[in-house]
Amino acid sequence: MKQLMQGNAAAARGLYEAGCRVASSYPGTPSTEITEEAAKYDEIYCEWAPNEKVAMETAFGAALAGRRSFCGMKHVGLNVAADPLFTVSYTGINAGMVICVADDPGMHSSQNEQDSRHYARAAKIPMLEPSDSQEALNFFKNAYEISEEFDVPVIVKMCTRVAHSQSLVEVGEREDEIEVPYEKNISKYVMMPGNAIKRHPIIEERMRKLKIYSDFSKMNRFEDGKSNKIGIITSSTCYQYVKEACGDLYPVFKIGMIWPMPDEKIKEFAKSVVRLVIVEELDPFIEDYCKSLGLKCEGKELFPIEGELNQNIIAQKLVHTKTTGKKLDENIPARPPMMCAGCPHRGLFYTLSKNKCTVLGDIGCYILGAVAPLSAMDMTLCMGASVSALHGFNKAIHGREGDMKVVAVIGDSTFMHSGMTGLANIAYNQSNSVVIILDNSITGMTGHQQNPTTGYNIKGDPAGKIDLESLCKAMGFNRVRVVDPYNLKECEDALKEELAAGEASVIISRRPCALLKYVKHNPPLTVNKEKCVGCKSCMKIGCPALSIKDKQAHVDATLCVGCGVCEQLCKFEAFESTSKEAK
Repeated sequence: MKQLMQGNAAAARGLYEAGCRVASSYPGTPSTEITEEAAKYDEIYCEWAPNEKVAMETAFGAALAGRRSFCGMKHVGLNVAADPLFTVSYTGINAGMVICVADDPGMHSSQNEQDSRHYARAAKIPMLEPSDSQEALNFFKNAYEISEEFDVPVIVKMCTRVAHSQSLVEVGEREDEIEVPYEKNISKYVMMPGNAIKRHPIIEERMRKLKIYSDFSKMNRFEDGKSNKIGIITSSTCYQYVKEACGDLYPVFKIGMIWPMPDEKIKEFAKSVVRLVIVEELDPFIEDYCKSLGLKCEGKELFPIEGELNQNIIAQKLVHTKTTGKKLDENIPARPPMMCAGCPHRGLFYTLSKNKCTVLGDIGCYILGAVAPLSAMDMTLCMGASVSALHGFNKAIHGREGDMKVVAVIGDSTFMHSGMTGLANIAYNQSNSVVIILDNSITGMTGHQQNPTTGYNIKGDPAGKIDLESLCKAMGFNRVRVVDPYNLKECEDALKEELAAGEASVIISRRPCALLKYVKHNPPLTVNKEKCVGCKSCMKIGCPALSIKDKQAHVDATLCVGCGVCEQLCKFEAFESTSKEAK
């Protein structure tokens, strides 16, 4: 039976059909939907882990116990999980273990544009790279077979376009579950130096066997063309761009097993064409490898090393046409990103901006606090870095005359991910730091996933709930207080008091995300035209429900949730509830 499926949904179907039993992931665009879709299959135990390192270690434990397992993450999440990744390559697995990493060329929702293929080479782990939904399903099933045949976890690399595009998929039935008995094997699984030294030669022999496997794998295939003046080697979504731009004009060698690469097949293909061109996104991974084989090829001198490729770029370079497809006749006006109307973070960021604080930020939708008009964030590096950087910043400026007002902001999910260790460092090494946890009761940025502070699991069922106040106090903080970010005076009083306290403290800004279905909103506000003087004070918070029309404030009733933050900024009491107006 064929179905139209998103790449991530097809990947989840592949997990189901392959008999996966345990899936542990941390949400991260563009990988999130794989685990969300997998959770719809009752045969697969699915969970959101606190971070990617924990997810990978959980998946390894399940594979060690003898059941096929999975963990998924975005490219920067693989950085977090790199520690277990490199060592599980040495230990090997028991039952099959598949790791999905989803790259984000173009940085649609990411802080960098790294190329995860380097991890496969560095960790000596095979990597597969599907180019559409059908291959996503098939490759996940293939990955388990390779994992168990070669005693190694297998990485399947997705990217934004493959993960979020749709194509037809032929679905099958679930295989009988693999259950491999666990046997104690200290020399294999206990990675102390004496054992690890003996495992390294095994890893190198495994890579030699995997190279042979890659040369015979059907995942790497030739496609004929009308002219051999140019031969194209490509993979992933770039294969789709090549086929759309060039059709069957040139022969194509499509690589599905991106590591280890098929040496003999590449050499054979190169001999059959006059000019060899590599089409790939981001780093010249395939190109450099081909050159290491002594082949003359072109790649990054034709195509950019940064950002996404597309059909037009490829057509311009290889078919010598200006464009393919259709273009809009008019330019679409730019729409800058901003926090939603009623976002609980807006009042807190306004307070920080008003008090001219230096704000060390973190990864989450609250990064939009850096956008004008709030402009209330000075740094964002990676998950959890706000807390650690705050400690270092304050240690560096300690004792200076006129010390700066510096705070860290971090979301509840990000705090559980990697903020706790930074907070432990503050408690242990005693810096006078104010950490603000933005608790919106959900993992907002990636689409409302649960986390250890919400009290619900991936299926929405009741689960263990971590109490942030008790946790912070247990870590050694005497000053822990909760504020409502809709109450500007409460936020400002707390901020000033904690900055002046002379010891480390935690402020928890607590209000559920305005987009959560269970959140009940107040009636929208309206502007009393007789009272509004057009001072634009309300525009300082950057709410999308507010605008200026005819030199007076205007509220879009379809967006306003009645949070009342703008009302607190108006000295002329021009904002009124529509419920009062109705009366």
